[in-house]
Amino acid sequence: MKFSYNLSKLFGFPILAIQFLIIHSVSSLNLTNEYLNHKCFLDQGIYNSGSDYEDKLNTLLRNVRIANYDLTGFLRASRGHAPYSVTIMFQCRGDSYGSKCNTCGDKAVAGFRRKCPKIKGGIIWYDQCFLWVSEIGEEMPLNTNYKNMFSMYNPNNVRGDAKLFAKRAVDFFSELTLKVEKNTKISVILYAAGEKKLGKNTLYAMVQCVELTIDCKSCLTWSITKLFKNGDIKQGGRVLGSNCDQYMVA
Repeated sequence: MKFSYNLSKLFGFPILAIQFLIIHSVSSLNLTNEYLNHKCFLDQGIYNSGSDYEDKLNTLLRNVRIANYDLTGFLRASRGHAPYSVTIMFQCRGDSYGSKCNTCGDKAVAGFRRKCPKIKGGIIWYDQCFLWVSEIGEEMPLNTNYKNMFSMYNPNNVRGDAKLFAKRAVDFFSELTLKVEKNTKISVILYAAGEKKLGKNTLYAMVQCVELTIDCKSCLTWSITKLFKNGDIKQGGRVLGSNCDQYMVA
């Protein structure tokens, strides 16, 4: 099942995803490595060919492509010392570990080089993963900092009572958020997904936070409100970034 999305910029720190889809069954989901969006950190400047920065960046991006993602689809690595360091963070969707994650990693590395050539930092999102690169010699911010969030929507409206659907969908997202919160005590994989019958629609929803995020629940709770803003209730949508994600199809 493939959807045509329209991007709309929102205020917010980049989150990994909240997503929803209206489907016949979870098995009907189409997992692709489709490019979604990117942002180049132009304020970090550019690097020269053959420079020390390029050498460090190449090493880190090579690690993204060869890492073992069988147990967790997450990688964070740095080379050098501040202020001359490079840091990368890569994470796959909670249902895309192993070879699927490696394949998306290949896409993300190639896409970052193409979209942000010679730029020291940036973020790129694909359907099953995202890649974050920065010259800043410090840990990626662990607390949600709402700057670069963006949303995507299916163009079709839901069938039946749209307002009731939105209310029940938000309740379902809250249930999934609680599951993620419990997982933080026993697992580094901050991910939950499920499906629920809502009137004439079957809802598939997914929530996920980046492994390093401290305030996962706050990030997800805030981003859920962006799915149905202005009463615009569609059959599918995402809120994405680099701290948490939500995704749904109905």
